[in-house]
Amino acid sequence: MRRSTPNCSFVAQEQRRLLAALDSLDVADVARILEEFVTDERRARLRGVIAARLDAVTVAMDAPHDPHNGAAVLRSCDAFGLQRLHIIERAEQFLVSNTVSRGSERWVDVRTHATTEAAVAALRASGHELVATHPEGELTPRDLSSIPRLALVLGNERDGIRPDLAAGCARAVRVPMRGFAESLNVSVTAAILLEHATNGRPGDLPEPYRNHLYARALVLTVPHAAEILAARGMHLPQPLGGTPPPPPKPRGPKPRRPPAPPALPALEPRSAGAPREPEGG
Repeated sequence: MRRSTPNCSFVAQEQRRLLAALDSLDVADVARILEEFVTDERRARLRGVIAARLDAVTVAMDAPHDPHNGAAVLRSCDAFGLQRLHIIERAEQFLVSNTVSRGSERWVDVRTHATTEAAVAALRASGHELVATHPEGELTPRDLSSIPRLALVLGNERDGIRPDLAAGCARAVRVPMRGFAESLNVSVTAAILLEHATNGRPGDLPEPYRNHLYARALVLTVPHAAEILAARGMHLPQPLGGTPPPPPKPRGPKPRRPPAPPALPALEPRSAGAPREPEGG
């Protein structure tokens, strides 16, 4: 059973709605309109990060279960410039803790696969070599930067990499350790290996996709982007455009307060010299 964690989301589903919404618009017009509302520094920051994004390195996770681990790996992918994260969902959908991902779910494309065969076929079609993580792998982290197109395969928290996925991996990589611990958390392993795998690689996304990401970044970060675009005749479909607010409830006459009960008459004080009646008489 998954831990009960608030503020989680099924990232892949939300991203599909986002991309469908943007595909219905001209991204060049979206960028031209919205960049009027950001500073030159912000524009340079967005374009600089997008220019450094990588397609040559990706991660494939085998049925991640814990939304905290999935979110931490997603955040590492964003931090080291990966544009895509592949998920083999198997029995349950990919769930991310937004508290842990800290917004990275907006920038990394999550591609889900129902089966191992579909994931391996997609990665091989894009020219990626699948490299498994394993305590006895023949590769070390420094070797990863020399692999032209790398898909780093991470296992499930309990079961590791399933045999059918391990069979699709050409080689394996280990994280050298010299303490008593024999393994690391999957998100820690990912961060260590991605730092080495991405070191020195230039951004390699094609220009049309960089332009698409720039428009997406503006839509997601400019306040009231939907209203601004609507004023220029560009209406964002759901969910980006937002749902219209419900009509206000009609105001009826205010209920009248019931009249206050009449005040009780004040008791006359007993005089000091008045005799008391005997008790029980």
